[in-house]
Amino acid sequence: MNTIAPYPTAIEALSHAQRERLMFIEFRLYFLGDARRQDLIQRFSVAPAVATRDFAQYRDIFPHNINFDNKAKCYVIGDAFSPAFNHNPERVLTALSQGFGDGITGDTGALLTCELPRMLSQPTMAVLAPITRAIHQQKIVSIDYRSHSSGQSTREIAPFVLVNDGLRWHVRAFDRKSKEFRDFVFTRVGNAQLIEDSKVQPLEQSSADIQWNRIVELDLVPHPNQEYPDIIENDYGMTNGVLHLKLRASIAGYVLRQWIVDCSSGHTQQGKEYRLWLRNPLALYGVSNAVLAPGYQPPEV
Repeated sequence: MNTIAPYPTAIEALSHAQRERLMFIEFRLYFLGDARRQDLIQRFSVAPAVATRDFAQYRDIFPHNINFDNKAKCYVIGDAFSPAFNHNPERVLTALSQGFGDGITGDTGALLTCELPRMLSQPTMAVLAPITRAIHQQKIVSIDYRSHSSGQSTREIAPFVLVNDGLRWHVRAFDRKSKEFRDFVFTRVGNAQLIEDSKVQPLEQSSADIQWNRIVELDLVPHPNQEYPDIIENDYGMTNGVLHLKLRASIAGYVLRQWIVDCSSGHTQQGKEYRLWLRNPLALYGVSNAVLAPGYQPPEV
């Protein structure tokens, strides 16, 4: 009889490829209730013999997690199931709603019926690719950009991070035209060209971006106008009635707008959509995009 090693030791003894396949078996069992050899074959393009060995190995190491249903001819979740792997909630939900996306072109499709809101801003690959190369290679990109304030212009930017604010994608970069760090929305970029012989200067690097490096600590509480604050506390996973967030100053305004947080000092915003109130609005002092936060007014000096 094989000696069953503790889960962490047993997992560490596996190769990376084996870990990925056994974790997939567990994913199917945990979130869908069943797993078949064909699922493994399609996901990883392995031979049937390899899939058979993987199921045998999972069953050998984690016997309480898996049973074989002779009637359905598939493996099912065990009665005493306890997950052996760490399943990241965001990745699980992405896989369930959008599939695993095997390789660059492959897409297995959603594993469950899910309805997702459409992103307002999907970058074109012709714009995205030069910018991501510039981030990776620490180079400059020339872009044609249209903004509300200055209209159409050509700029040289030093990008260093992609940001998704929940509605759209933008890139954080140093703008050589304004000599400031700014956010550039992808759909407003008409053309992007990597400058191959360029070099990002020290003052253009992320370490010099004050708003990016500043961390603001925000205390969100149920809005006083809400009738059932306990429900909101559960919805947002609050501790003692408070959700404590640590955000980069450069994205704080986007998050507060997306979450529809009342940021007025006296929780004066009306409407049932305001489920949260920022209890410490002074924390936004000096945050450049605080203007996006609903109801926020900078203190008078």
